[in-house]
Amino acid sequence: MRYAIIGAGQIGQALAHAFARKNIDVAVASTRPPEAIAPLAKSIGPTIAPRSLKDALEADIVFLAVPFWSHRDVAKAAGSWSGKIVVDVTNAYGVPLEQLDGLPSSTVIARALPGARLVKGFNHLPAGVLAEDPSVKGGRRVVFLSSDDDAAIAPVAALAEQLGYAPVDLGRLDEGGALVQARGNRWTQLIFQDLIKFD
Repeated sequence: MRYAIIGAGQIGQALAHAFARKNIDVAVASTRPPEAIAPLAKSIGPTIAPRSLKDALEADIVFLAVPFWSHRDVAKAAGSWSGKIVVDVTNAYGVPLEQLDGLPSSTVIARALPGARLVKGFNHLPAGVLAEDPSVKGGRRVVFLSSDDDAAIAPVAALAEQLGYAPVDLGRLDEGGALVQARGNRWTQLIFQDLIKFD
């Protein structure tokens, strides 16, 4: 299974640290050429590989960690999204609700990536927390996942476990997924950065 993170900002870097902690190979790309992010990738760890956006989008599971409306630029970069699992880590905080036509932000992104198997996840943790070791006080930090494709949740949940998190399936995007998405200038009720699962 090949993994990629699209976005080299704070969230993208935090995700890269999560992969590096577990020595899992992951491609990292942005709209800049790979050599521009090579020093950053090298500083995070040897399993973090800078790639062009086109090359990174060949991965089996792609983490979309870009500013919300930048998903449209990423959408144009792939030859096909058919069958690809995309983990939507974006947040539409500050985006007027009318610009989303009343839809969950992940549904808007899913429509821009025809054929993609979209999973909302990892978006409720601030970058600083996401960059930390998820093992906390004898437990594991929780990550929420939601999707309209039930079969897409399983490999993302398995990867979350590999990265040291405790995945929680919230169900469909318009139900459980809506609980962890920003609406306009406010967050929903389920944004808990310190939720820990004790095994």
